[in-house]
Amino acid sequence: MVKRLVKLGISLLVRGWDVLQLGVKRILGRASEPRCVVLYYHGIASSLKQAFIRQMDEAARLAEPVAAGFNGGLAPGRRYFAVTFDDGFVSTLENAFPVLLQRRIPATIFIPTGSLGQRPAWVKNPASPAWNETVMTADQVRSLRHYEGITVGAHSVSHPNFQALEPAQAERELKESKTELETLMGCAVDLFSFPHGKYSAASLELAKAVGYRRVFSIAPEPAQGERASYVVGRVLVCPSDWPVEFRLKLLGAYRWMTWIQEGGPTPVHG
Repeated sequence: MVKRLVKLGISLLVRGWDVLQLGVKRILGRASEPRCVVLYYHGIASSLKQAFIRQMDEAARLAEPVAAGFNGGLAPGRRYFAVTFDDGFVSTLENAFPVLLQRRIPATIFIPTGSLGQRPAWVKNPASPAWNETVMTADQVRSLRHYEGITVGAHSVSHPNFQALEPAQAERELKESKTELETLMGCAVDLFSFPHGKYSAASLELAKAVGYRRVFSIAPEPAQGERASYVVGRVLVCPSDWPVEFRLKLLGAYRWMTWIQEGGPTPVHG
């Protein structure tokens, strides 16, 4: 609780600084660049569906929704948000997608193909919220072709730490997950989320060579409009977040945590 309050306090200070900067720019008649924050969730338990609904309504009130794979077209001075889900859990399909479809909020779900139709093999702790989750089946993934605004991205085969893989292993994880999802979806899959947010310079080059147009980390830094890099940061959101926490995350005020993440991804951008 103390750590959570400290993070909240620092983020409030960051938001105050942002408001001051925006005010100065307005006085000087200078347009600010587009601001886009990519949110990421894991599963959405049925008990938290109402909280998720409140978050999406708040997000749509404060910013404009865009797809995580956006290619430019963001207007200066405007605020945007994108919604992503890691791990391909059935609870996302059942509890999050109906909410998003009703509000026409696009989303991207990253799926680990080695656990289709099974419990997540990488979750070893029974106390983890993901312990009772199930990854979508091949048929459920295939059905996403009919969900307007829902994009499927790859999340590897076995959900490994890419910093610990040999190049051949990393290439296999990147390529095989992409191929299987493209077969299921009948279309190109060109977005990838690194499991655990871990990657290396070598794995980034492999991702480019395999054909991924954009990859995602878990560094809570904003995706800044037209200058969005090959590696896009995201901020972790839980439906149980306090309303003020969610608002500050949506506004990019938790970005300071990028610099203190222990064991976080190597900050290499392309």
